[in-house]
Amino acid sequence: MKLRLHFVMDPMGWFCVSMVFAIWLYNSFFVPKLVLLPHFYEGNIPWALVVSYYLVSALCMVALFRASTADPGRLPPDPHIPHSEREQWEMCTKCNMKRPKRSHHCSRCGHCVRRMDHHCPWINNCVGEDNHWLFLQLCFYTQVLSLFTLALDFCQFYYFQPLTTLDQEAFMARHELALIRVSAIMGLVMFGGMSNLFYTQMAGVLTDTTTIEKMAHFSNEIGGSGGWSKKSWQWTLAEVFGTTWKILWFIPLRSRQPLTFPHHFRSHV
Repeated sequence: MKLRLHFVMDPMGWFCVSMVFAIWLYNSFFVPKLVLLPHFYEGNIPWALVVSYYLVSALCMVALFRASTADPGRLPPDPHIPHSEREQWEMCTKCNMKRPKRSHHCSRCGHCVRRMDHHCPWINNCVGEDNHWLFLQLCFYTQVLSLFTLALDFCQFYYFQPLTTLDQEAFMARHELALIRVSAIMGLVMFGGMSNLFYTQMAGVLTDTTTIEKMAHFSNEIGGSGGWSKKSWQWTLAEVFGTTWKILWFIPLRSRQPLTFPHHFRSHV
């Protein structure tokens, strides 16, 4: 597996990524320290719950790193254009380069991206043809991690039994209420924001319409009529994730290859 790293030199973008990382680090440190591990050591929760939380947290972090550093589909300076596809290419008026239709020039990154959806400051990268699947994974795992955190924060106050071995003089014990409240607020904000973003992204994928096309009102001109795509949802998602194996749709540590489909879709799982 060969993973190419792609970095955008944007101070504001790095600041936004740092904020997202700080929220992830806060909940990945304080929630296990205050809730998961103490109750596990006292036998109140099973080990599977602890492993599940750390697994979701790790997948969320990997998806963030990959979405931030993966090439979104940047066009090379001198792209090779097959003769049969020349009618599907057009000239970019900003960088004076040939590009496939549905590509877009990102003014922040300074280059054209194939099937660009939008530029996301929270990952400091464009979301395009080659990393859209990673962005969807990031939205999904952030939702799961935020909901997991909210559930643990709720159980800490209303369900779990008081801890008997807790050092009441420790900093985290003395400020437990404030720390849990901050975690709950961040969980609510992240879950609400990511749920809305994930819904709009999935709607765009299934209707074969990018965010830029929606904003520019070009959907009727390029084939996306605003209704559901004529392709099946499995076919559509397989094109985005680069594989027909559904289990791989949830794995961020892999490479993506464009698919060439036959006339029918065959599911492997």
